[in-house]
Amino acid sequence: MEYLKRLKEDSDQANPFFKMMGVSVISFGEGRSELSMDVQPKMQNGVGWLQGGLFVALADEAMALALYTLLTEGEGIATISESTSFMRGVRDGTIIARGWVIRRGRRVAFLEGEVRRGDGSEELLARTTASFAIVSSH
Repeated sequence: MEYLKRLKEDSDQANPFFKMMGVSVISFGEGRSELSMDVQPKMQNGVGWLQGGLFVALADEAMALALYTLLTEGEGIATISESTSFMRGVRDGTIIARGWVIRRGRRVAFLEGEVRRGDGSEELLARTTASFAIVSSH
């Protein structure tokens, strides 16, 4: 797929969100992916925690990338629904998002993702489940 090829060559150009947020691609393939992001002060909410929507956005990107690895030429995706449970907040450091495909049907795929601390503790920060539509990209 063109997107995966561009992502391997230059993830900042392939996905402008990655560049804006400082997201790094760790790995992707076979229905799985892993991304990292350094928490920056500009990402904090008014009381100093990483804004919750960024957990969701990072998990969404990890799940979408995982699903892209299972698509065929001419297929694209769109998020249908997503639900995130927040376990713990962070103020700084690096976070790691992982996404994986649970089931890929002809028109809908079901995925899970999680965000963990990237400091080696692997502490679970957020867990997300989602469904994605598989659509023709033509």
